[in-house]
Formats: sequence, C-alpha cells, structure tokens
Amino acid sequence: MAVGALIFIPAAMTRTYGLFLLGLFMQGTGLAILQTASNPYIVILGPAESAAKRISIMGICNKVAGAIAPVILGAIALKDADSLKVRLVSMAPAQKILELDQLASKVILPYIIMVVVLLVLGIGIYFSGLPEIDTDGKDQTATSEQTTKTSIFQFPHLLLGVLALFLYVGAEVLAGDSIISYGASKGISLSVAKFFTGCTLSGMTLGYIVGIICIPKYFTQQFALKLCAILGLIFSVFAVVTNGYVSISFIALLGLANSLMWSALWPLAIGGLGKFTKLGASFMIMAISGAAIIPPIYGKLGDQIGLQQAYFILIPIYLFILYYSVKGYKAGRTPVEPVGDLYPVAE
Repeated sequence: MAVGALIFIPAAMTRTYGLFLLGLFMQGTGLAILQTASNPYIVILGPAESAAKRISIMGICNKVAGAIAPVILGAIALKDADSLKVRLVSMAPAQKILELDQLASKVILPYIIMVVVLLVLGIGIYFSGLPEIDTDGKDQTATSEQTTKTSIFQFPHLLLGVLALFLYVGAEVLAGDSIISYGASKGISLSVAKFFTGCTLSGMTLGYIVGIICIPKYFTQQFALKLCAILGLIFSVFAVVTNGYVSISFIALLGLANSLMWSALWPLAIGGLGKFTKLGASFMIMAISGAAIIPPIYGKLGDQIGLQQAYFILIPIYLFILYYSVKGYKAGRTPVEPVGDLYPVAE
C-alpha cells in the first residue's frame, strides 16, 4: 500500500492518468492481501465468545477513518473546486495547464504523509512480536455427512453465501462511492457533496455499535442479516421514488442497512464445512470482487437511464440476501448440523 501511495507523487507531478491507475491498483492489491491475512487473525487472536466484539471494534475503526479521510483530503484537494470548474471553461490553454498542475500538486503532501505512516505501521507490526497462529491444529467437529463429502462444491450453503457476499460488497461500495456523484447530479455543489460518503460510513458505524450491544444478547446474527436485507430493500425503493436531499438521505442510510451483513454472512456461509473451512474462506474472500463489478454495472445503467433510476439494481441484490437469511444458509445442511458454528471475520 505504501508503494501505491508513493506512485501518486509522480502521478500528480506529471498528471499522468496511467500512473494514478497504477497507484490505485497497487493500493488495492495491498488492501486485498491485508484483508486476507488480517480477517482470520482478528478472529482467532482472542476468545471465541468475544470475536463479534472484536469484529465490530475493528469495523468502527475502519468506518471512522473512512468518514474522516474524504473530508480531510477534500478540504485540501477540492477547495474551491466548484469555482475552478467554472473558470477552466474560459481559460486560455496555457493558464488551464498551470491551474491543473497546481490542483494536482495539492495531493502530493497528503500522500507523502500516507507513505510514512504506512511504512511506520508495517515496521511496527513486523517487530511487534504478534504471535503466529496455526489453525491447522484447531479441533473442528465434523458430522459423518461432512466427512463423506469430497468437494467444496458439495456445500450449497457456502456457494450461496459466496454469491450473497459478492452482492453485498458490491452494494456497499456502490452506495458509498456513488453518493457524491449522485448528489452532484442533483445540482449539489462538491463542497457539500464531499460529506455524503461520511454520512454513509457513519450509518455503518452506528450499525456496528448496535451489533456490539445487541448480538447475541437480543438477537442472532441470522436475524441481523434478515433485518439488514429488509432495511436495504426499503431504503433502495425510497431512494428511487423520492427526490433531492430525501433521496440522498436514503442512499446514506444504506450504510446502516449494510453494517451487519459482513459479520452475519461469514458464520452462516462457512459453518459446517469441516476440513473445507479454509478453502471456503478463500472463496468468501474472492467474493470481495463484487466491489469491482457491481458499481461499474450501476455506472453503465446510470449513463443509460439516469443515476437515480439505476439504483433499482440494489433491489434484486437485497432480495437475494433476504432469501439467504431465511432459507439459503440452510441449503444442503442436515438439521443436526450447527449453523454458524464458526466465527465471523472482521471487515
């Protein structure tokens, strides 16, 4: 991730689009590796009964940082962006190049700071003495039916769970990433719209807090998934049929609807896999690719029918997640099998 952030410096100095893409690709690769390594580690590192609390705490840290970062970077890089857009139209070519160079240079210092912070964190973790945890020796109870299965594809509840996670991640990223451009399409200035992503992430943070308090004391993770899917359906419909700030507010509320899906889907999908648990977890990690596929589909639909109408794509997504929360997680499983007998992992 530090290398990706470092690439942004020459990209900004030369205003080269390809370098910006390369930097984003490197950062995305680093994040994928980090997520693959840290998710199971966070779960196994402490007592099983407190796993959900650790997940929610890590999720809150993630979302708070995600809410603050766009505001800080927006204040630096997007200051007077609306007036600059107007002025660029009438500028001479030489003056336009000068203004754009100056705008691009504003991101250099933040990314230098990011590189330093990431390097310090990496070195600190390397020398921190965190224990290596071997999951191969962990005792896993397997039913006689599990021991006779020879392929990961013989667990339909996992395959449906992978699809549900794929759709959920796509919906979460879609809601968070599209809300600024959606607000701008409604005539709202970028100086105001830059706060909308923070509203979405704040909704997710609120959901994490609810999860810490209520699961499993007041309701199960399966019920939480069902409730979140229903809320997602309601908010999606109202985002399409309302207008202005009301519609934008319902997109922001999707953060609340999405908040507990990650932690609920994992135990339901990989529970009861026995010796296939690690492979099943790898399938679940690959489902994160939904974030790279569903938002572009929304963008293509937005170009054809409008950004607001394109939010209809969320309705079948939440319908499938609702199906999984009611019946899909039990597909192919015997009544004696424990459901969700493994712990969720941190988002």
